Amino acid sequence: MTQKFSLLALAATLALPAAAQQDPKAGKILDAVSAKYTALKSFQAGFTQTLENPAAKLKQNLSGDVTVSGQKYHLKANGQEVINDGKTTWTYLKNENEVNVSDADPTNQDMSPAQMYTMYKKGYKYTYVKSLKDGGVASDLIELSPEDRKNDVFKVQIIVGTADKAIHSVKTFKKNGTRTTFTLKNFKPNVPVTASTFAFDKAQYPGVKVIDLR
Repeated sequence: MTQKFSLLALAATLALPAAAQQDPKAGKILDAVSAKYTALKSFQAGFTQTLENPAAKLKQNLSGDVTVSGQKYHLKANGQEVINDGKTTWTYLKNENEVNVSDADPTNQDMSPAQMYTMYKKGYKYTYVKSLKDGGVASDLIELSPEDRKNDVFKVQIIVGTADKAIHSVKTFKKNGTRTTFTLKNFKPNVPVTASTFAFDKAQYPGVKVIDLR
């Protein structure tokens, strides 16, 4: 079975009620993180996604890289590509030489990388937990809780660099015991991108089967 991107499986948690009273210290840090990333024209980073469920003795790792510009992104990992130009999403599976085409829905995606630094703004309560060393770097741990109690995700932990306000990792905790950690590395700001960076070109994939789900 082809392993699909869950990318923290946070998309279903984004269209929630407005946030209630918040932790000012956490809010200040999250605002600085959001400002840092939204000010960039683009960025590129490597990532590792770890999916685990101790009760089910499940642990899976997925590594790759992602390029982001605004709401557009291009992910590559383990023989898969997910390309989103803000209107259309292409999911290419190398083993099957198949691409699924669907309308981009910002409220119902597996997880747009841009949402990592904006998700806290809607439907979450956030709390400053503690300072810590992450990979030897002074960092802050912030915890988010969805206001919708019916949400499958009951907690999200974000580790942010204290000095540069860079996201180190985002970890989600689901009620079924599944935990997904998305870790960023080798961050490169303002990398060159063009329209073709965020578009699927059939000519580059000879014989590809196109499944249009729109």
